[in-house]
Amino acid sequence: MRLVLATRNEHKVRELEAMLDGVEVVALPADVRLPPETGATFAANALVKARKAARATGEAAVADDSGIEAAALGGAPGVRSARYAGEHATDAENLAKLIAEVPPGSALAYVCVIALADPSAGRERTFEGRCTGTMAAAPRGAGGFGYDPVFIPDDRDDGLTMAEIGAAEKAAISHRGRAARALLAALRA
Repeated sequence: MRLVLATRNEHKVRELEAMLDGVEVVALPADVRLPPETGATFAANALVKARKAARATGEAAVADDSGIEAAALGGAPGVRSARYAGEHATDAENLAKLIAEVPPGSALAYVCVIALADPSAGRERTFEGRCTGTMAAAPRGAGGFGYDPVFIPDDRDDGLTMAEIGAAEKAAISHRGRAARALLAALRA
């Protein structure tokens, strides 16, 4: 099976292909423009991108949207995670804002929704993955990206942040890994 991933980021293509054993994942052609992520939910943002990629290519397409939810902020930043500190904020600026607003030990959740739009089968589906955790007292670790240095996953009992664990360990418990495994199970069904 072949899927078009609604991105031109080769790192994301390789990462998803590694998670979807036996599925060929290809990048979106350069001439296809994706719509802005203006949805109120991760699913809405992922679906609009997957639909656009499927219509433009005529092939089954997938897209994802993901972010972090802080219980202390009523679920924010949520779909605005990449723009939390402003429209063109860096990962460091977004992380600094979260640290300033969320107390250590507060509940966090990473959420990822992968949308599948398959024009030949006339179907659309979404697959959600969640990874719960808590806010670290201070950023730790050099791996990962985004909010990983302050995210201590509940799935581990060693207190390490997502930025302190290896890529394979992270994929096994991450929100994106869980959503990808749900997609793969549906593709094989």
